[in-house]
Amino acid sequence: MSYTATRARIFPGRFGFPRQNYMATQLNRKRAYEPPTIPDRLYFKIGDVAELCGVETYVLRFWESQFPQLKPNKSGTGQRLYRRRDVEMAMEIKRLVHAEGYTLSGARAVLGEVQRRPDRNKKPDGQSALPLAAGGNKQLDAVAAAIGHARAELREIASLLGSAVQQQSRRRNRLAPIRAASGSLFPS
Repeated sequence: MSYTATRARIFPGRFGFPRQNYMATQLNRKRAYEPPTIPDRLYFKIGDVAELCGVETYVLRFWESQFPQLKPNKSGTGQRLYRRRDVEMAMEIKRLVHAEGYTLSGARAVLGEVQRRPDRNKKPDGQSALPLAAGGNKQLDAVAAAIGHARAELREIASLLGSAVQQQSRRRNRLAPIRAASGSLFPS
């Protein structure tokens, strides 16, 4: 077999094979991006984030300079400590650049748009996303009424304490007036 025929088998798209079909399958494979699960930890080192995202550490450092949204904390020794939201941001940048085909400036614009206008369909994290039980509005009204009542009582107590302080300051005259009629400084 000739050298050219061998190279044609190893490198499709060269030497007469259509390159377009090969490129189309490459793009389809890239677009099927599924992010890995993020472990439940408080901080991640740059090597851990690079492994999770499937990029090198220098790429993450470069992305920090290009995306203002990606700002990991630094320890006293200067080591980068990524929080969960930083890891999610790095994964989103990777998805935009590698899977969606955005340029860095295009991905920066998309992330800036998302940050200015958050998705209204997306549920917020934490307990606020939990649905209310049946009769939840009645419970909320009862709690709000109790808080309002407690607030009114606290204001009344504060006003009583404020007036008591003023009355005490009037009663406590420690300096007795000196009578000019008596010739002695010490009263008898």
